Amino acid sequence: MRYTGPKVRLSRRAGVPLTGKAVRAFERRPYPPGEHGRRVRRASGDYGLRLLEKQKLRWYYDMSERQLRRTFEAALRRPGATGDELLAALETRLASVVLRAGLAPSIYAARQYVTHGHITVDGRKVDVPSYQVRRGQVVAVRERSRSLQPFVAAAEGTYADERTAPYLAFNLPELKVMLLDRPAREQITLPVDDQLVVEFYSR
Repeated sequence: MRYTGPKVRLSRRAGVPLTGKAVRAFERRPYPPGEHGRRVRRASGDYGLRLLEKQKLRWYYDMSERQLRRTFEAALRRPGATGDELLAALETRLASVVLRAGLAPSIYAARQYVTHGHITVDGRKVDVPSYQVRRGQVVAVRERSRSLQPFVAAAEGTYADERTAPYLAFNLPELKVMLLDRPAREQITLPVDDQLVVEFYSR
């Protein structure tokens, strides 16, 4: 199941801010949530460390365990390094592209925009957040949705990251983005050690 509770709690459980909104809250309370959060010791064993990294990756992309494992198994079958292929697959999910393009303020909002039918791929509505965007495809906000406040803000660059993804070609005023190529590992910045995730699933 996907986590549907308070998002800042996830960042405090993970030990790192997983969203932009969590940064300030995490700076104020950089310890696990709960009554005994200040005294809780982080998992230090090999299994605990790998489990935490896997959970951080799942929370970062707002996925269920089943979805993440299925993505890992697909990455395992690809010819490249499994960790690199896993992250490339996660970054080319439709919800991730919407986020990276600056069309949404968070992965949660990006997922909601997709499921509510506001997003198109090559001119056709796609309402599946896990849809794999392929090289050369254009992701855009539907014409009838562009007057909505979140997308007006997006067109003004409100949600755009300071560091743009080099594998995407942006046109924010028109609320469009094209996937230029499959992301390389060095182009993906994450607060997660993907090698530990591979080791967790390979045990």
